[in-house]
Amino acid sequence: MLYEALCRFGRKLVHKRPLDQEIYEFQFGKCMSTLDLVALGVGRTVGAGIYILAGDVARDKAGPATVICFLVAGVTSVLAGLCYAEFGARVPHSGSAYLYTYITIGEVWAFITGWNLILSLVADAVIVIQTWTLIFDNLYRNWISQTLHESISQHVPQVFADNVGFLAVILVFLLIEFNNMMIRPFFIVFKVFTLVKVLVLSFVIISGFMKGDLHNWKLTEEDHIKPGLNDTSSLGLLGSGGFVPFGFQGILHGSATCFYLLIGFSIIVTRVKETQNHKRSIPMGIVISLLICFLLYFGVSVALTLMVPYYKLRPGSTLPEVFLHIGWAPAYYAVTIAFICSISVIFWGIMYFIHQVIHMMANDGLLYPVLARIHTGTYAPIIANVIFGIIAAIMLFFRLTDLVNLRSVGALLAYSLVAFSVLILRYQPEKKNGGNEAQVQEEDRPAAEKLALQTLFFPGSPTPTPLSGHIASVCSSLLALLLTLLCLVLARWPSLLSGDPVWITVVVLLLVLIIGITGIIWRQPQSPPPLHFQVPALPLLPLLSIFLNVYLMMQMIAGTWSLFGVWMLIGFAIYFSYGIQHSLTP
Repeated sequence: MLYEALCRFGRKLVHKRPLDQEIYEFQFGKCMSTLDLVALGVGRTVGAGIYILAGDVARDKAGPATVICFLVAGVTSVLAGLCYAEFGARVPHSGSAYLYTYITIGEVWAFITGWNLILSLVADAVIVIQTWTLIFDNLYRNWISQTLHESISQHVPQVFADNVGFLAVILVFLLIEFNNMMIRPFFIVFKVFTLVKVLVLSFVIISGFMKGDLHNWKLTEEDHIKPGLNDTSSLGLLGSGGFVPFGFQGILHGSATCFYLLIGFSIIVTRVKETQNHKRSIPMGIVISLLICFLLYFGVSVALTLMVPYYKLRPGSTLPEVFLHIGWAPAYYAVTIAFICSISVIFWGIMYFIHQVIHMMANDGLLYPVLARIHTGTYAPIIANVIFGIIAAIMLFFRLTDLVNLRSVGALLAYSLVAFSVLILRYQPEKKNGGNEAQVQEEDRPAAEKLALQTLFFPGSPTPTPLSGHIASVCSSLLALLLTLLCLVLARWPSLLSGDPVWITVVVLLLVLIIGITGIIWRQPQSPPPLHFQVPALPLLPLLSIFLNVYLMMQMIAGTWSLFGVWMLIGFAIYFSYGIQHSLTP
């Protein structure tokens, strides 16, 4: 009895959602072209982060090597984007990492993915709010924050006095959300402001090439402390100087931060039902938008580090402040005002994504059904908005770096699971529609006597079979575990550089196992149905995506993992007390 109960429990956890089962989706007609999707991806990805984080990465983490940080982050995002693009071409539903993991690797992983997406998106919304108020406050030379602090701090605790401005702004955004939804005229405004952001960042890049100085990429101690300089207390650390002043670790930490700036392209896959030809437009929209965003960010990082010595950037400095360093005060105000306008519309895309994830999870029975209730005619989920407001209000008291790290961890985990899903799905046999899944699984279960060493490297069929699919699934799971262990070991990089034979031996053994198991997967037949887009170089690119995602996750501080752990405990409490009993799976 106990064994049977455990088997039923295990099957429940890994049950996959059939695609023919009804999926809740917002539908507004097929009206989006490839160009609309590119505008949506660029507008959602190029957001608040570049305004406030580029300077911090250059000052404290990487110096001029910030350009390398953006290169690493860009490669990581492109690999994840390719995996999303294949699902966008394969799945005829408005999707997300939640849906993709649910139909590929099972219910519990789908819940983990969806729950983390909610955390990531709420954190993203709070980052936008904090950035908006910071920009507005800096425009008035901190007069607003100082006035609020002086007039309120005498009557309320210090923490509330410091954040009351943020609380007021979030209430305003919530009121806006209650009254506007996904209407076509607003999307036109969104595209206009996306164009404004691209033009502003292009102006920053051109200014960098006009006023930049290559000497700022090879600074020395003499540049940091010049004769006659009376006060260097306001300057940042020089590090070792040169192009990589804070070493390889600085590049890694900077890459983890820069990765946040390239999150946002996944909103494109939420518009499958609104796209005229999703099999072609979704992959093109993802790839083109990521390429544009990477080129913009790479150019801005080059301009920033060429125009201003990295140690002269003050803590919390914003991107437009580089124009004050070169004496272009009018440009500072023009760029700041443009960012205020363009960042304001980003909140719209975030709220849409949050609504969709919550609705899908609630309609699947993994979250409480009250969260799926909407206001007829506007599609506004009132209860979900209220709960979002409460969580966001709590997050407003977190440091900005904590919010950025939380957002990055959630996105990196989702991207890893999507890459893992692609790796598994391409090697599975095509299943016939209809029938009970338990029966299909029983039919698909490979016989033990058919498994032999020769079968691992020389499959007997040119098309996927239940046995080859099972081999690919097991090997993919082993590879995910081994890659995680490798990332944990590589986190001890100083020990490897010092020539510690123990850790070097461990790395070599892990690499041998990874190469061998990758070879087994490579030998398995892939699914034959052609798609408009498929991830090339399988299984290498999905595995490289998983490795980079996990390795960047290892760069997060302990405080980030503590907050993430608390959020996951809350999620598991909801899932095991309610979701596992009420999900739509049998």
